[in-house]
Amino acid sequence: MNILISNTSGEPIYAQIVSQIRQMILQGELVSGTPLPSIRLLAKELQISVITTKRAYEELEREGLINSIVGKGSFVSGADQEFIREQRLRIMENKMKEIIDESKMLGINFAEFSEMLKLLYEEETE
Repeated sequence: MNILISNTSGEPIYAQIVSQIRQMILQGELVSGTPLPSIRLLAKELQISVITTKRAYEELEREGLINSIVGKGSFVSGADQEFIREQRLRIMENKMKEIIDESKMLGINFAEFSEMLKLLYEEETE
């Protein structure tokens, strides 16, 4: 599993881990039942505290994306596709809210915003 940690990011390290593993699960790179590295192994690989990786795994478990079994390890949960879709939509909505806030700060009205979105969407589908 390839997780990249940025020390210059304003985002806490545990949140970076959560975000990247969440993305791998939601994009189908990690499928149901896939074992995750142990908390200790991931901490060693990333050269970070075991407490940090434990916190990341606990967050992923709270979100229902992984299951941890004492003595066996942590695994990608068997969440159904509808649950995964809802999680992805939630992430997308949060990103869209950030973009809307930024466009409002720049004084971009809805017509301009929707035209920009339409152009970018069409550009990506070509």
